[in-house]
Amino acid sequence: MEINPQDTPSNLFYKVIVGSVVPRPIAWVSTVNPAGQPNLAPFSFFNVVCSQPPTLLFCPGVRGTDEGDKDTYVNVMATGEFVVNLVSEELAEAMNKTATELPSEVNEFEYAGLTAEASTVVRPPRVAESPVAFECKVSEVITVGDGGRGSGWVVLGEVVHMRVHDAVLGEDYRVELDALKPIGRLSGPHYSRVSDRFDLFREDSQIGGGKASHDR
Repeated sequence: MEINPQDTPSNLFYKVIVGSVVPRPIAWVSTVNPAGQPNLAPFSFFNVVCSQPPTLLFCPGVRGTDEGDKDTYVNVMATGEFVVNLVSEELAEAMNKTATELPSEVNEFEYAGLTAEASTVVRPPRVAESPVAFECKVSEVITVGDGGRGSGWVVLGEVVHMRVHDAVLGEDYRVELDALKPIGRLSGPHYSRVSDRFDLFREDSQIGGGKASHDR
């Protein structure tokens, strides 16, 4: 089947995209509004941009129910700070609770039974139970779309501090995957575990006589 986005209802094309681009890592983003009210929400449109400067991106979309701006986006634009907390298998249910659309005054940390831990550099708290937390300052926000349903933003944030649970960080700064136990987003109610994996070792570079890096 050939699919033309212009000829396909946006809700159906969305299903094809999120069902095909899988699994997606999950950014559990904590923010605060100018008054200090915390917010916590998961985003699976998320990834790493580069390591120098260390930069992450996540993409909040226009709220599908009423085409309003999500609290995360509003807070990021107002304060310029956020924390990306990673989601382990043990935290899946709590993460799912924070995906609920709630009034702005509701504290998602309390709603999901999580511990809000003071961050080191930024104002938004970290999820204490999360194995890895990236404290970020916004470096750029890119608007994509016309502002209606299906539109969104690319939020780029420079990592200014990182907290990793001791059990997750091994020798030579290697992250122990079996301790991290991340989950990935599929489509609908489906998620994945990293419990079945295989190795592929990259050949040495043919440019400049460099060696392959198996850490990438």
